[in-house]
Amino acid sequence: MLIQGEIISQSYWDSVAEEINERLQECSQIALAELAAQLHVGSELVASVLEPRLGTMVKGRLEGGQLYTPAYVACVSAMVRGASRGVTVPTNLSVLWSTLQQLLQEMEGATGIAVESSFFQSLFNGLVKGGEVIGTLRAGVHWTPTVFAFAQKECVDSFFSQNSFISYDALQKLGISQPIQFLQSRYPEGIPLATVFVHPSITEMLDAAIEDAIERGSWLDSLSVLPTFFGGQDASKIMSLSPFVQSVLKANKALIVGDSYLFSSSFVKDVYDRVEKEMETLSHSGSSTIMLSEDSHLVKEAKAGQDINKSSEPFETGSESGNSKRGTEKGSKKKKGKSSGTKTVSTEGDSENEDYIPTKSRKNQKKGKGVSSSQVADSRKGAKKESSKTQEEIVPSDEWLMQKLAILVPDFEEQGIDNPQTILRHLADHLRPKLVNYWKERRKALFTENVEKMKRLLDNLQRKLDESFLNLQLYEKALDLFEDDQSTSVTLHRHLLRTVATSIADMLLHNLDIHNKLKNGTQVEDSQNSESISLSSGERTAIAKSFPGSQSKRALAVVEALEGKRVETFTTVLRDLAEESGLLLKTLDKKLERTLLHSYRKDLTSQVSAETDPVSLLPKVVSLLYIQVHSRALQAPGRAISVAVTRLKDKLDDSAYKILTDFQTATVTLLALMSAATGDEQDCTSDRILSKKEILESQMPALKALVLGSSQA
Repeated sequence: MLIQGEIISQSYWDSVAEEINERLQECSQIALAELAAQLHVGSELVASVLEPRLGTMVKGRLEGGQLYTPAYVACVSAMVRGASRGVTVPTNLSVLWSTLQQLLQEMEGATGIAVESSFFQSLFNGLVKGGEVIGTLRAGVHWTPTVFAFAQKECVDSFFSQNSFISYDALQKLGISQPIQFLQSRYPEGIPLATVFVHPSITEMLDAAIEDAIERGSWLDSLSVLPTFFGGQDASKIMSLSPFVQSVLKANKALIVGDSYLFSSSFVKDVYDRVEKEMETLSHSGSSTIMLSEDSHLVKEAKAGQDINKSSEPFETGSESGNSKRGTEKGSKKKKGKSSGTKTVSTEGDSENEDYIPTKSRKNQKKGKGVSSSQVADSRKGAKKESSKTQEEIVPSDEWLMQKLAILVPDFEEQGIDNPQTILRHLADHLRPKLVNYWKERRKALFTENVEKMKRLLDNLQRKLDESFLNLQLYEKALDLFEDDQSTSVTLHRHLLRTVATSIADMLLHNLDIHNKLKNGTQVEDSQNSESISLSSGERTAIAKSFPGSQSKRALAVVEALEGKRVETFTTVLRDLAEESGLLLKTLDKKLERTLLHSYRKDLTSQVSAETDPVSLLPKVVSLLYIQVHSRALQAPGRAISVAVTRLKDKLDDSAYKILTDFQTATVTLLALMSAATGDEQDCTSDRILSKKEILESQMPALKALVLGSSQA
């Protein structure tokens, strides 16, 4: 044999093998790497020399780069056998071999050579083949001893025979990865549910309890009969697999609500009848809690027409009567001339056929054109879509219904149900569609009684809306004179919003709210005159939120615009709300403006002539001067009067302007004295107030002469 340039005979290797054997018998194990280092050759060469001589010249076993004596192999094999037999649960053999390696190192001390895991695995595989260790080996390292599989089956059989059910979680804890297949193979008659596997006797027990509940006309929570391990899905599935339960459901003797609740039909009918009576009582009392919202389009129509009459409220100086007179004149002229819209009200009581169709869109209002038949059809479609959409939002609400059920059926709490709200909600969900249908039919019957009231309400609302909105537009035109003065412009806009616009909004929201109640079949008593209605901000918001669908959004926009700084913003959102409600806002044209302005001037002239209070006289005179000079109807708060007076300087002669400014200055002084008065008798302020009043009263004829002429003053 030629190795690294040297020729070595076989006899040399034989002598080397004998020496290695002698040393092996002394040490029990030798590493090939150590032998190769001593002989100055490679480990592969040493292995190739020793392999044909193993069992003859070398009494040992070569494994994983180590030479072992038969005695050592037998010793380690015994350790592997003992450790394997001591394992009673599924084990990863790598962990077991690591433990044995540590044990051998402790036995042999620092001189010991580490035994490879492959050596243990080789010995273990031999033991398994020889039947000395019994179990199942998966993937070469996962060992499940037979004793564990036997214990598994014994545990499952014991629990299932005693309880007639077993949960899948319990089998997974026992190491059974596919519990359903395992159980079905062992118990073919069993029933697999969502989380447990049950014996048919469980179904028989449940059937008996259900039969008893039906005979008593009562109800049953199947989870109260089933073992505590059962969940809602298990209860639902076991009832769906029960032939008896399916037969009573088919015969309409019972119904299943939720996952686990079963009610007899007689029990459900009794509860429904009692809730129906409760709803009937509430309908007579006019409670809005259970009103249907099906005809929301009609509500929208009604709400848009109510705001207008309030625009005739005076500005702070008190020109109320003039506004109301103009409103009356406008109303009479409207009836003679232009119609504000075509109103179509069905008197048959069928709410779904009742629509108010506006004859003009916002764009066509300005042009005075009518709406085409296609536009009317689209409007009707929109109304029906809105109607069908709001039907889904109909009350009785779930909360109301659940409260009534809790009162009418106290059994749910008395029987110790952990969460009565769950069963109440399921029962409410079942009853609600029937109650809604009942209420719809009843509301339709009640609605026919209110058709005439609604027609009158909407006719009056449209008339008031025309009057008030025209007034608002008339007053708004005067604000253009102050656009160059930002501060004053904002003050005037806010004043108009808080007086005339607020009056319109309150009237509109109030009337639409009444119409909504009438439309839904609620008995509404004749209320006070809607023109005198005054709502708080919170009341406006609450009414707007009670409207259905997009009408509510538009109503909320109107309420929000009242707190803004521009009148045109309010008029824009008011038009949106009016159109949404099927009403029409009339645009102020030149002819109407001249008519209204003439009426306003005539009324103001009458008020100025009869006025005896100097403080109230000044703003009326200023307003009348603006009509004479600018042909604009100005409504200004007290703090804007001085600016309004200043704007008249170039329009009046010097003497007239001096009379006006002197009176205005004296009025401001009087108001300052009055606000500073303490009420003390010893205080001289009261004398000064009386003195200043006398001065103003003496100047009143001259001030009136500015607008009335000397003879009338």
